[in-house]
Amino acid sequence: MTTPAATRPGAAGSPIDPRIRARRAEVRRREARRRLRLLLVTFAVVLAAGGAWFALHSRLFAARVVTVTGALHTPVGEIVAAAGLADHPPLLDVGAASAAGVERLPWVAHATVTREWPDGVRITVVERTPVAVVQEAPASGGWALVDRTGRVLARRAHPPAGLVRVESARPPGPPGSILTGLHAALRVVTSLPRAFAGQVVRVSEDRAAEVTLQLRSALTVYLGSTAQLAQKYEDVAAILHEATLTSGSTIDVAAPLSPLVEP
Repeated sequence: MTTPAATRPGAAGSPIDPRIRARRAEVRRREARRRLRLLLVTFAVVLAAGGAWFALHSRLFAARVVTVTGALHTPVGEIVAAAGLADHPPLLDVGAASAAGVERLPWVAHATVTREWPDGVRITVVERTPVAVVQEAPASGGWALVDRTGRVLARRAHPPAGLVRVESARPPGPPGSILTGLHAALRVVTSLPRAFAGQVVRVSEDRAAEVTLQLRSALTVYLGSTAQLAQKYEDVAAILHEATLTSGSTIDVAAPLSPLVEP
């Protein structure tokens, strides 16, 4: 006897085999469980990340202990404020911007900011060295300390001993500013031999970037450009040692190996 098509397994409109229906249901349940596990893991990760973010930005991990090393002329309070640490921010917010803020202070040449978990920050400072003094506006009567780059470091009522006076056509600005037009003069100041530097009381630079020195002995030394400075210093030393000079004389070593002495 032939089974009608309407009742054959798998035929259109025929009932599904219970075993197939059970397998399909199990597949759907496994897929639902997999999606649920993925959702729970994702939720847990987001929750943990959010909790960690809030914890790291809490007072527990704030920059409460700040250690400053290397600062001789800059008060620690100014360094802490310039680094943005006065209000004890989270350690995560401490970085390159903090170091840049410290380096804007007049005396600071370089600053390194290091986080020390859980609540510490170490700031290591390298300060600039003054090489000369420049007179401020005549009405003020003060003096500005400058480093080799022309950066104004500080103001003083009187010029400190041991620093050469550099004459400038323009008055220096506030601490932290750069005094331009003295590149050649400052190069000479920082290159003077130790035995000769103590004799120099004033250095001036003209518009052609040529340099003149005034000595304690009331002698003038015309260096000219900053080329061949070592040879020029040797010429000056030989003349000072061998020649008989009168007050007000000028030693011209603009042409190395061919020095001149003018009364």
